[in-house]
Amino acid sequence: MKLLYALGLLAAVCAADLCILRAAGAIGYRECLTVQEAKGFVALTFDDGPHGEDTARLLDGLSERGIKASFFLMGQSIPGQEELVRRMKEEGHLIGNHGYGHTPLTELSGREAAEGLEETSRLIEEITGEEPEYVRPPYGKWSEELEAGVELTPVLWSVDSMDWKLRDRRQIVDRVLKDAGNGDIILMHDIFPQSVDAALELADRLSEEGYVFVTVDEMLVD
Repeated sequence: MKLLYALGLLAAVCAADLCILRAAGAIGYRECLTVQEAKGFVALTFDDGPHGEDTARLLDGLSERGIKASFFLMGQSIPGQEELVRRMKEEGHLIGNHGYGHTPLTELSGREAAEGLEETSRLIEEITGEEPEYVRPPYGKWSEELEAGVELTPVLWSVDSMDWKLRDRRQIVDRVLKDAGNGDIILMHDIFPQSVDAALELADRLSEEGYVFVTVDEMLVD
């Protein structure tokens, strides 16, 4: 279903060709992929931010490449970084909820989990004017109770970069390239410099292979 939606999206954007606008420094260039040439669709996702230096550098790199990503923000990291959140919104990235702290939601009471998610959504809405629709539960821990009580759509992942553990650009890149394919949601974090380096290299390498980057709302259409 994801592939059918992706191909439909591709055709809707440009009947015969998908033209991806990209930039290299101050020089812009256009790369066109036909529907047949596009290898597939992937989503880059980032948890635990915003982080002043690393998130800013990541946004710069994504902007240069014309790539949209999905950011799942931790509520306690938002104060003082409002301008970065505003920039995510203005540059077309998806902004989701990652809880207020990083405690697994399933280890909190239902009330505590809901309050943390609500506070994080409130902070995001105050900055962007829009309440988030998606949640990335810390550690991927979700439950039927949360499903019934939280009005957010959970988003997990299919490729784990393990960037938080590896902390090495080359190892992160190799791991993701080995596992990534059409329809994959790639889990990364925008709070480590090595992760940012790896993410931007992956953006280049996967683009060269013919992949098109989408946000998770585009990937998760039923």
